[in-house]
Amino acid sequence: MSLSRRDFLKFGTASAAGVAAGTGVDWTPVEAATTALKIKEAKAVASVCPYCAVGCGQLIFAKDGKIIDIEGHPDTPHTLGRLCPKGAATIQLSNNPLRPTKALYRAPGAEKWEEKPLEWMYEQIAKRYYDTREKYFIEKEKNKDGQEVVVNRLEAIGSLGSACIDNEECYLLSKLNRTLGIVYHEHQARV
Repeated sequence: MSLSRRDFLKFGTASAAGVAAGTGVDWTPVEAATTALKIKEAKAVASVCPYCAVGCGQLIFAKDGKIIDIEGHPDTPHTLGRLCPKGAATIQLSNNPLRPTKALYRAPGAEKWEEKPLEWMYEQIAKRYYDTREKYFIEKEKNKDGQEVVVNRLEAIGSLGSACIDNEECYLLSKLNRTLGIVYHEHQARV
């Protein structure tokens, strides 16, 4: 007997449904009990998903100082407790053993990352911003008529904003970029 893929799926689904219906077991209480056991005695804290600007509500369950579960908040009006795949996986932000927890730096040409203090990183970023601005800042430029025009522009640095920051932080980032003369200013929300 030759079965097409579609026929195989039809027969397989029908067989599985028949077996499940034939057992006569109501799995609803079992599922409720397993969910209740996992988060029993855990403290629930309402939060917001950190990934995009939609602002989906989450319930974060913590027990003994460790996050044990993150679920969609059922009181969130626009999602009614549902989360996208990224939002459903936010528990990995805190419970992932591969997640770096210290500042890492790899020197140009080096093959290995090394730990550096966060203060050193801040100093390096500020120094590189300053050096790049001093070297590549364009104060004046000739227009098509050959006249010098003040442009106060910096094309050597680009800025990419984050959808995880709020409106006030977006505003401050825009102001900082414009103060430095940065032209390439991009953001998910198109600030």
